[in-house]
Amino acid sequence: MTTAPPVPGAPATQIPELTPAASPAPPALPAPPRARRAGWRVRFAVLSLIWGFSFLLIKVGTEAYAPLQVTLGRLVFGTLLLAGALAVRRDRLPRGARVWAHLTVAAFLLNAVPFTLFAYAELTIPSTLAGICNATSPLWGMALSLVALSEDRPTRRRVAGLGLGFLGVLTVLGVWEGFSGLDVRGTALALLASLCYPVGWIYVRRTLAGVDASHLSVMTGQLLLATVQLALVTPLFTSVPTTFPLGPLLAVVALGALGTGLALLLQYGLVTEVGPTIAQMVTYLIPVIATAAGVALLGEPLTWSTPVGAVVVLVGAALAQSRARPARTGGPQS
Repeated sequence: MTTAPPVPGAPATQIPELTPAASPAPPALPAPPRARRAGWRVRFAVLSLIWGFSFLLIKVGTEAYAPLQVTLGRLVFGTLLLAGALAVRRDRLPRGARVWAHLTVAAFLLNAVPFTLFAYAELTIPSTLAGICNATSPLWGMALSLVALSEDRPTRRRVAGLGLGFLGVLTVLGVWEGFSGLDVRGTALALLASLCYPVGWIYVRRTLAGVDASHLSVMTGQLLLATVQLALVTPLFTSVPTTFPLGPLLAVVALGALGTGLALLLQYGLVTEVGPTIAQMVTYLIPVIATAAGVALLGEPLTWSTPVGAVVVLVGAALAQSRARPARTGGPQS
């Protein structure tokens, strides 16, 4: 089963390989190999930039709006873009009460909760730290999959990767200084948001594999349900803003339309074209871009432990997700 890469705070939606829609559009003619290779690399770079800047956009949005409002706006604009793409492709939303029930849970775990947690976290922690916390998602995912998914077996390399990755987290947090100056609550919320993605991914793998709907259809339905969930909750805990500052408003629009809607379309295209293994490599660029954006554009502080720890986290995540190569033999198998 093929899965899309995690997506962490940047809004990653992980969807198992689904059967095509009942009436798919005629396939486009294949592009020349060289042009196709160049095309996916450009989209890969664009996706990395979009998701890397998402943490900066969250920070700017929360300067004027409550975290729940930022998340609701993000979901609204993301859903609108995906719904538009669904209409252009003349596709339809998934059908069946069971599918929608599972999508409701997936929307809660993969969108409503992590998006909200990241927004609350960035009230008190820098966007750079939120981006690095997001990079722990593959580590959480591997740790959980070893327990919950029977097809994933622990190996020395994976266990070493998990240990190295979480050592990197402790380096980022400055454990030798007793977490001095660290906002524990905000950091815990960001780490919890990162944990939500693999939990949701495992749930989706167990419940939505083989659904008779396209990836775009499932993604649109999932975001629509997450939007409904936030629309019901947000008025209970926030009041309608009296002013709409342009900068934060544009940040929320961009976070939804680009960081959620367009990013999911790009991710789906990459998984389809080059496979999930290459597509998930975007995970390792997100914290680099998030850190550079936070320092350069928001003037956030940066100590040596942040980039060093981030590198250790990414190396650990790469090791944890690696798979042993099949042994080669010189003769036929008996």
